[in-house]
Parts: sequence; C-alpha cells; structure tokens
Amino acid sequence: MKLYGAPMPAPNPRRVRMFLMEKGIDLVETTLDLRQREHKSEGHRARNSLGQVPTLELDDGSCISETVAICRYFEEVSPEPRLFGGTAVERAMVDMWVRRIEFVLMAPVGAFWRHAHPFTAALITQYKDFGESNRQAYLAAQRWLDRELDGCSYIAGETYTMADICALSTVDFASWIGLELDPALSRLAAWHERVSDRPSAKA
Repeated sequence: MKLYGAPMPAPNPRRVRMFLMEKGIDLVETTLDLRQREHKSEGHRARNSLGQVPTLELDDGSCISETVAICRYFEEVSPEPRLFGGTAVERAMVDMWVRRIEFVLMAPVGAFWRHAHPFTAALITQYKDFGESNRQAYLAAQRWLDRELDGCSYIAGETYTMADICALSTVDFASWIGLELDPALSRLAAWHERVSDRPSAKA
C-alpha cells in the first residue's frame, strides 16, 4: 500500500503519521509538493477526486481519503494500542471529541488560514476581515477546551486517543500560521506539553 501525504506543517498528513507511530506501523509516506500543486494533478485526482492529502492506496488499488477514515482502517487491521477507544462508550466519546475538535477548534484555524494568511492569498479570494475575526473565535475555543480539560489528562479522558492527535496537529499548525496558544490557560498548556513529549509528536 502507499500513503500519499505532505511534510510539515500540513496538519492532516501529520495526523496519520502520528497515528501510525503510536501504532508502531512502519509505512513510508509518499510526499506530494503542495506548493507545486502535485495534489491537484490528474494522477492524484484519480486516487482522490478532491485532490487532497492524505490518501491511502491499498494493495488492490482502492483508495481511502480523510484522516479519520484512514486511521480507522489502521485501527481495524492493527487494533492495539486502541486509539479510538475499547468499549462502546469509549469509542463514542472519542468520536464525539474528534468532531468537537474539528468543528470548534479547527474551524476558526482553517478560516484564518484561508482568508487572512498571505500564503493562501494567491489561491482564493480572501475576505480578510472575516479571516481576522477568527483570532477571537480560536481564542474562545482554547478557553472552552481549557475548561473541558479540568481533571483530565487527555482530551477524551485518561487515555491518549485520536482526539489528542487531532487537537495537537491543529494547535501546532495554528501556531505556525500565527495563532498562538494562550499561555494563561494552564490546563491546555499542560496538556500540550504532555502530548508534545510523546515520540509521535515528532512525526
């Protein structure tokens, strides 16, 4: 099989690399140059019609896209350690938190990236006032997550899961584009230090 992705700071391919490291799965990533638009090439669109990374091509030629779907595939074929939870309740909680991270934390980061960052100015029509307004939305999301981490070592409870992978890749990408974590949010800062110390955070 082949995993198509892109190097840092692209957050979505990093999610899959982190997941694979946590699983102990050694799969070399085939990198595409996003600045050269290799992910929009005809060849890659045959694998992923949206022209996005990551994309996993299986041995039979079928392809899986979207980070959570790819990671769920690897959870099924290599269950341990469980990163989507072991019980029905745990799996539901991880799913809930992944969705929350995507909608509450990642959405303002993505909007800022698309509409306020100079790197994307040549790619889309930017609405900079809207883009800049997402600074406050991201700060509000941080405050919310800091409250939710009260009494918890990790986002979905006491075990490191896919929810932490999604959140770490989001906040690190946010920092790269100029949206820093608020150092006054002590629980969020402690969580970030905790998960950043894991070997998979270097992926």
